[in-house]
Amino acid sequence: MERNSEAIELWLKLKAAEGVGSVIFGRLMERFGAVERVMGASVAEMTKVEGVGTQTAEKIARTREGFDAEKELELAERLGVWLVTTADERYPAALRAIYDPPPVLYVKGTIERQDSLAVAIVGSRRCSLYGQEQSSRFAHFLASAGFTIVSGGARGIDSAAHIGALKAGGRTIAVQGCGLKHVFPPENEKLFEQISKSGAVVSELPLEVESIAANFPPRNRIIAGLSMGVIVVEAAERSGSLITATASLEYNREVMAVPGKIDSPLSKGSNELIKRGARLVDCVEDVMDALGYVGQGLSAHAGAAAASAQEQVEGSLFDASRLQLTSEEERILRSLSKEPSQIESVIAETGLAAGCVSATLVALQLKGVVRQLPGNLFVRR
Repeated sequence: MERNSEAIELWLKLKAAEGVGSVIFGRLMERFGAVERVMGASVAEMTKVEGVGTQTAEKIARTREGFDAEKELELAERLGVWLVTTADERYPAALRAIYDPPPVLYVKGTIERQDSLAVAIVGSRRCSLYGQEQSSRFAHFLASAGFTIVSGGARGIDSAAHIGALKAGGRTIAVQGCGLKHVFPPENEKLFEQISKSGAVVSELPLEVESIAANFPPRNRIIAGLSMGVIVVEAAERSGSLITATASLEYNREVMAVPGKIDSPLSKGSNELIKRGARLVDCVEDVMDALGYVGQGLSAHAGAAAASAQEQVEGSLFDASRLQLTSEEERILRSLSKEPSQIESVIAETGLAAGCVSATLVALQLKGVVRQLPGNLFVRR
């Protein structure tokens, strides 16, 4: 197989030809050895490839010069996107090893050798505060231990995972279900900019392809392929995260799930995964155990890193001198938990006047340690 970067235009053209998916692309390259040979192959020659009949070969021959690769590369340069093929040593080794790797990967940011130590964290777009907290928690602790966090950049659990990794100063990779000219969801534009500076935003799709539902199942296989294992957090019964879990099993990756409330529809899919044999995880040590010999070798380091990260989080919340909290602020903060509390409960627990509690909650929100939810409910961040 070739590794000539100058052939990227031919890779793009062949990839865009009708009838050429990731599997057929790989078989064509295995048969002919170089993309130039595939591009010049006759219909009869292509029919000798498994899965390529006469009609498919004719489609490939008719459309393999139809994609404007030069225009695509010019746009990529303007967007700060680079392309890597499976023949390039920079291509992620774990992803190359799956049976249907994307022939070409669009990358905004960097892919580094350390990204081979990666864990995916996925879940529903519609999620509870509990789900967001657990996603961010696992991402923060694993990133602190040196793991790259892979997810899909979607609302909800995915975004929380990326944010958790970034807060830990770690690396994270977002796999988009659209071309990198677009941002989906649009409100994540700033988040994706941060990700590209501390990891990468990637896609297998041409730059101008917009986000449609059909793009997401194939996107999920890339998330699974980039990772040693996947943690499913709060997935509904028909969540796309279950597709990622299925792909992980097919690629011989470990599937883990965070247990959720048994009466919550948002946890039905993840709880069902546990029933079917997915590894139940509630701490970093569980994840290390699930990752087998690799996790065993990293267990002591990961546990220490997670403990250190936990101390830093707790210290940032409760060190009054650090946060410059007043005695009332510290008192109210200690009365709050991850579960939503009504303001009346805070008043009753702290014994402070209602006006003082209301004003202090506003101050704590401004300091970033308390969050207000709909219904005048409050939780500790």
